[in-house]
Amino acid sequence: MRKIVLFIATSLDGFIAGKNGDTSWLYSDGDYGYKAFYETIDTTLMGFNTYHYIRQFPFPYPDKKNYVFTQKERLSDDNPVEFVRGDVAQFTQKLKQTEGKNIWLLGGGKINSILLTAGLIDQMVLSIHPIVLGEGLKLFQDHSMMNKHFRLVNHEIFDKGLVQLTYQTQ
Repeated sequence: MRKIVLFIATSLDGFIAGKNGDTSWLYSDGDYGYKAFYETIDTTLMGFNTYHYIRQFPFPYPDKKNYVFTQKERLSDDNPVEFVRGDVAQFTQKLKQTEGKNIWLLGGGKINSILLTAGLIDQMVLSIHPIVLGEGLKLFQDHSMMNKHFRLVNHEIFDKGLVQLTYQTQ
């Protein structure tokens, strides 16, 4: 069965973006394991707000199968994405049963919460930046899924203070 991997950057206080979606605080001076991780996946999952943010740049995942969850009717655009309406957890569970590499859960906080609550996140790779934002987009939007346990399987500390933690489900 394929794994769902949440590979994401966060602040010390659990924000994946600052106020108004600001990501200027993210380090861009290094790879931090991204290229190696990218080779392990063939599919991405993201919410529409995450996709909307990504669209302001040249689409970065043209060689992957990309699913965008949305509540609204969406027409296709020029990017290689498929818009998915309906039950996020049910769709993801079926997708995990198909053949392929790992699946990258890009976020955002609402999709992260839905899949965590459903027990569908197999691994989390959190790149924790040494900054406190105080407000913004939370890593997990809904905290009703408390008591989900993960096991630390790896950690790496980088020169600038970024700490990367890899957790797997127990």
